[in-house]
Amino acid sequence: MLTLSLILVACMNILGWSAGRLIDSSIALARHYRMPHLFVGMIIVGFGTSIPELMVSSIASYEGSPGIALGNIFGSNIANIGLILGITALTVPVKIHSYAMRIELPILIAVSLITGYLILDGQLSRIDSGILLSIFAIYMIWTLSNAIHKRHKIAEYPPVVKTSVKMSLRTAVMWILIGTILLSVSSYILVWAAMEIAKGLGIDDLYLGLTIVAVGTSIPELASSVVAAKKGEHDIALGNIIGSNLFNTLAVTGAAGMIGPMSVQSIIINRDITVMILFTLFLAAFGLHYGKKSSGITDYDGLILFGAFSLYIVYLGFAAFN
Repeated sequence: MLTLSLILVACMNILGWSAGRLIDSSIALARHYRMPHLFVGMIIVGFGTSIPELMVSSIASYEGSPGIALGNIFGSNIANIGLILGITALTVPVKIHSYAMRIELPILIAVSLITGYLILDGQLSRIDSGILLSIFAIYMIWTLSNAIHKRHKIAEYPPVVKTSVKMSLRTAVMWILIGTILLSVSSYILVWAAMEIAKGLGIDDLYLGLTIVAVGTSIPELASSVVAAKKGEHDIALGNIIGSNLFNTLAVTGAAGMIGPMSVQSIIINRDITVMILFTLFLAAFGLHYGKKSSGITDYDGLILFGAFSLYIVYLGFAAFN
């Protein structure tokens, strides 16, 4: 148990360091191609830090553990908004710019509703998975096309502060790859250690996926968002959350279902997907309320998100052990 605890601490330190390198290199890449930081936060950081979810859910699906596979996906989405964005806002208020409110958040809400509808019959089939992966492909093509050809009107949401990150394109790409690999490997080891500890406590499949595995695979998002917010890169911090949730809902769910079609427990549909959608609506509500004032998600909002997430985890604990 002591060895596993030391592994957890070591992995957390690696996560923090690699997240810093990933953010710096992403900023440099954005400046090189004159792309908006929201796009970089969503595509590079958001998707890159979701690789642990992809790995864990795919392996769980292959091994016939739908509770871990789906619990990891939906639990991570809930953790990204409630825990990660909550802690980030408590650390540094996160500004929300208009493009995220007009386009990306509505897309995330729509995608969450579509996913909920597809598994409403209690099954995640290969047809359902194909639909999700097709939506993801269309979204990627549309997003990349806009970023490259239109630059998303970059002046509309410039970075809040001028950072001093300077590195060549080759160096930036190298550190993005290294940072993503380190985030993925350290997260995977962290989750493995946490799962070994949890198994000794007799925690069941779904609870394990929704809590320890979900939070463990969300640690890259936590590290990346907090580091980005402290650097004043609010678009990357917010884009990381939105991009990660989009990737989880479409690509990770689709990949897991393609690997192994699975039955979906009714409790996941009635409780966890509902909670995930509610947290997404909370995020949209905060943005609508503060967007025009440019005050963003404040520490008070962060406390609300973190408190709601804590209540959800406590409820899961009571449900699992009673």
